[in-house]
Amino acid sequence: MSAEAPQASRTAAVERNTKETQIAIEIDLDGAGDYQVSTGIGFFDHMLESFAKHAGFDLSVAAKGDLQVDTHHTVEDVGIALGQALREALGSAAGIRRYGGISLPMAEARVDVALDVSNRPYLVYRVELANDRIGDFDATLTEDFLYAFSQNAGIDLHVELRYGKNPHHVVEAVFKGVARALREAVERDARVVGLPTVKGAL
Repeated sequence: MSAEAPQASRTAAVERNTKETQIAIEIDLDGAGDYQVSTGIGFFDHMLESFAKHAGFDLSVAAKGDLQVDTHHTVEDVGIALGQALREALGSAAGIRRYGGISLPMAEARVDVALDVSNRPYLVYRVELANDRIGDFDATLTEDFLYAFSQNAGIDLHVELRYGKNPHHVVEAVFKGVARALREAVERDARVVGLPTVKGAL
């Protein structure tokens, strides 16, 4: 019996340089959840670390932005570059499960996430917070990050807060929920031959 052909590596490296930000991202979709993250925004670093760990991706993010102006440019541009890296690492997306979903609890909060790696991006974000500050982090930027990420990764992403009061718990549940759903969606499925669609292309 002949040995099976080795599976192609699902890795990517993306750089994004503008007058506002300089970002370098490396990703391995078949990693062990190892991470190195530095954006200059403490809470955002923590969320990206949790994202990598729960998605099972090896992830390196090095970002320098105009934080003296605002954190928006850095958060949004990391979302753009991370989405581009994920899309590049997926290649044709042949053999993946494509869909993923989870109802994720975090203390008193619960967040539902469903997504489709369809190459037809969309974001539905139904999350209302008691306040918009988590330390020095503007929690409203979570939606901007996910919009940029989903548009550039080609993901139809739905995020809904079912209940919860603590903004830290809610946003952390969002990041972990997206990670877990994405882990399921991009996992290789031995039963899937070729692309997971009848259209012939994603």
